[in-house]
Amino acid sequence: MTWLAVWLIGVGVSDLLRSVGHRHVRRAAVPAGAVTVVAVGLLAGLSGAADLVALTASVGPLAGWVVLSERSLRRGGGHARALLVLGGSAFALVAASGLASTPGGPLGRWLTWADLPFDGDQPVARLLLVTGLGVANLATGNVIVRLVLVSVGAMRPSAPNGGPPGAQPSEKLKGGRLLGPMERVFIIGLGLAGQITAASIVIAAKGLIRFPELQSARDDGASVKGDGIDEVTEYFLVGSFVSWLVALGSLALTR
Repeated sequence: MTWLAVWLIGVGVSDLLRSVGHRHVRRAAVPAGAVTVVAVGLLAGLSGAADLVALTASVGPLAGWVVLSERSLRRGGGHARALLVLGGSAFALVAASGLASTPGGPLGRWLTWADLPFDGDQPVARLLLVTGLGVANLATGNVIVRLVLVSVGAMRPSAPNGGPPGAQPSEKLKGGRLLGPMERVFIIGLGLAGQITAASIVIAAKGLIRFPELQSARDDGASVKGDGIDEVTEYFLVGSFVSWLVALGSLALTR
């Protein structure tokens, strides 16, 4: 899954840059992601014909993911299309991974020199995969969660000029964009260390910490949906489950 790992690093870099509020930095998201894919591939010694074709071709879906997801979050609609580009591209790279060269190159030589604890027949491939999944869980995971939230109506698309105070359920649960990545990194890190029980404690702790805020939002008169669940609780539950699925899916890929 070397191609997938390199591509995820590029996607993660793009999403990290567009999470920055500055307009000029956001505009550099796609070019920076494309350069990252090519640069990391070359550093890992992926210089065969199939490698160059696959990594170059993967820049298109990377740009498509950034554009479609950004448009969906701002205007609404097209959530499935954006997620399909991300998931379909990842599946295609995994399906064709047998054509990839064995990674090595300057990155492999440095890994041998540094004597890092990456065991197995292909330590460079594992390093790339862990790095790619880690970077993607920082910002790309947030985008996935927000797309699902908007698609189910638990979150509204971002208005170009902002919205009235309290328009978003996220305004009543502060820190979600920071806690989500931290939670996913904790789950993946503890899972890689074999501490599955500790990872489950992290999940449980989030609910305990958020409970007073959820209760406060209900007491403050959060609107209640037809199923009896208020919008803030729905936002929390849907967002948390999607975030956990992203982290657990990433962890499963490293096994």
